[in-house]
Formats: sequence, structure tokens, C-alpha cells
Amino acid sequence: MRATIIVFGLLISAAAPAFAQDWAAYQNIEDGFKVDFPGQPTVTTITWKSEHDFMLPGRVYSADHGKEHYAVTVVDYNGIEQMGIERAKSCPPGAEPCLGSDLAGIGYWKHDVRGAILYATARMIKQPNVALDELTWQQEDLVEGHQVQITNKADGSRTFAFIGMHQMKLYIVEGTVPKGYPPPALFQTSLGWVDKNGDGIRYRSIYNNEFHVIEHYPVPPHTGGGGDAAAQGAGRQGGGGRRGGGANGNQAQ
Repeated sequence: MRATIIVFGLLISAAAPAFAQDWAAYQNIEDGFKVDFPGQPTVTTITWKSEHDFMLPGRVYSADHGKEHYAVTVVDYNGIEQMGIERAKSCPPGAEPCLGSDLAGIGYWKHDVRGAILYATARMIKQPNVALDELTWQQEDLVEGHQVQITNKADGSRTFAFIGMHQMKLYIVEGTVPKGYPPPALFQTSLGWVDKNGDGIRYRSIYNNEFHVIEHYPVPPHTGGGGDAAAQGAGRQGGGGRRGGGANGNQAQ
């Protein structure tokens, strides 16, 4: 039987390292996601420098399985509007970025949120000694984002990633495997979303963070469940449909 780890409180700084190598369903209500990890992940707090230089809080959940590395980085953009307002207080009189507009937001905070997925993708593929293998549109339980596959030119390791945004949080879901290893299918297929009660979310049409948060379009209806590797055939390798994964080095600067 698959164990389930449920986290209700705020996880801060480094938690204990992974103590088991058995895969288990990990659920984090605070950051709104669920995914299969090879044991209890280490949790580390970070500060993420956004495209327009806002310093945003985040957490990295990571675990190793032999030579394989798995990580979920979550960056919280919910406070960025207030950061833009605070920034405007120290702007030179009449400075255009701090005047604000309905389109851009004060300090360009709206543009920053709109570009968050692309910015995180660019950071990943511009890492030193990295070759881009694939960059496509993707969705995970109807939350849209980017699918990225890169190869480390030094050691041949491959990274499979999904980068998306849900409810003003940026998610970078990465799985890195050594050269010659199969894609991290169990990790890839297990990503899902949970609400504040820990119930699974699977939308019935595409969720877009800009439209459904910034522009206030009605959020698509959804059902429970989703993101369950066991239900989807955890052993399958890569392929179309649902993927996740990623590389190291996409954390705070």
C-alpha cells in the first residue's frame, strides 16, 4: 500500500533528509500540490528574484533516489502587488514604471506575473553547459505551463521539467536522471493540485493564472482527484500526455 505524507503547517528551513527510498505520495496543503517522492523530501526556504527584481518567498522540496534527483520549487507571487505599491513610494516623481496602469500594474507587477513561467523557463535553459532538447506547451490536470527537457553536456544527465502557475504560485517540477536512465515517469505522472482542505483538483477546461486571477475570469469547474500516478500507470516511460521533471540550479539568486 502506498503511504501518504500530508503536511498541514508551514514548512521552514531544511527538514530532515530523505529517510527512505520507497516512493510515496507526498501532499502539501500549504503550497497546494501533490506528487510522488522517493521518501520524505527535504524542505528549504529560498528567495526568488523575479523578472522585475521583486524578491519573492519560496520553498524547494527535494529528494534523491540513488543518482536521481527530484525537486519541486514553489514561489509565492501573492504579495507582489503590495511590493509594487511599496516600491512606488520611493520612485522619482513621474517615473513611468511606478505610475502604474490597469495593464501593467504599479511597478510592472502584473507584467511580472504574466511572464513568470517564461522567465523561469529561460533561467532553466540558459544554465551553463546545458543543451535544450525539448520545449513545448503542456498542462498538468489542466493547469497550463511549459514542458522542458535539457541535457547536461558535462555528464550527460537529463532533466525533465514542468513549469506552471496556479493561484499566484509558480511551480518548477524537476526530475534529473543520469545518462542512459529512463525518464522519471513516476514523478512526471504524479503531479497534481490540492485545495486548502487537501482535496484534489482537476479542472474541466484549461486554467490560466493571468485570466483567472489577474483578469478575474471565472475559474473553470473542477473535480477531485488528478495527479495520481498509480491510477495512470506509474511505470510508463515519458511519452505524450503528462510529464514533469527538471534540473538543479533553478532556485534563488
